[in-house]
Amino acid sequence: MKERLAAAGYAAAWAGTPLLPARIGDRAYRLGADAAVARQTAGVRRLRANLARVAGPQADLDALVRAGMRSYARYWRELFGLAGMDHPRVAHLVELGLRGRVHLDAARADGRGVVLALPHAGNWDIAGLWLASRYGRFAAFAHRLRPDSLYRRFVRARAALGIDIASGPRALYERLRAGGIVCLIADRDLNGGGLEVDFFGARSRFPTGPVRLARATGAALLPAGCWFTPAGWGVRIHPPLPVTDITAATQALADRLAWEIAAHPQDWHMLGRPWHGAP
Repeated sequence: MKERLAAAGYAAAWAGTPLLPARIGDRAYRLGADAAVARQTAGVRRLRANLARVAGPQADLDALVRAGMRSYARYWRELFGLAGMDHPRVAHLVELGLRGRVHLDAARADGRGVVLALPHAGNWDIAGLWLASRYGRFAAFAHRLRPDSLYRRFVRARAALGIDIASGPRALYERLRAGGIVCLIADRDLNGGGLEVDFFGARSRFPTGPVRLARATGAALLPAGCWFTPAGWGVRIHPPLPVTDITAATQALADRLAWEIAAHPQDWHMLGRPWHGAP
């Protein structure tokens, strides 16, 4: 019953959000974020603990958590409203805030596949819209959601942006061997098979998939970050990481993603538990 209610709520948001005028939609989602902060929901408490580690003891956590929840609400507002957005204009605005594209173009010029590894930050779907508009369709991976109808809805929404959700690692491998692009969210190990890394001074587990795929296929492993700006979106692509040693490369990836998160902590949408033994 809980899964069916959640699926119905997502369906209503996808149907209704594109119909809202932008100003009303923004205000409604922001009010929802502020209400969650006022209630101190479990997700808000977890975000506060995570941001306390990222931002340090001198941070104004109340303000940062409020900004973080508003950023998270903006992500959902944009995702649900994408069907009503001007996609070419969105891609143009992303390009205005893009840094480091030279690293992506260099790998493509060499005929190599590319693994873009990102944190849960900003709006990676909007970044994906830009990427597909400039380089063609690319592949990503999504964990299976329940019920299956909700998972299929996410798959369809991302397919409309040019993002193909792969059925498994083999499909990602084949895409990279063909010189394609794969994007992976890489700042939390959800399958339990990751490696321990130092992440903001504490032990965390990061997935090894990005490194292993790059090493097995000869693809370039490019860390990347996404954040919001008042007028649009920011995206930064970092130089490629060496992938000869899986442990060292996974730690290097954790370091790059930590740098991105620290640069825009309010846009890190980590309402899960990324560190071992975290309270």
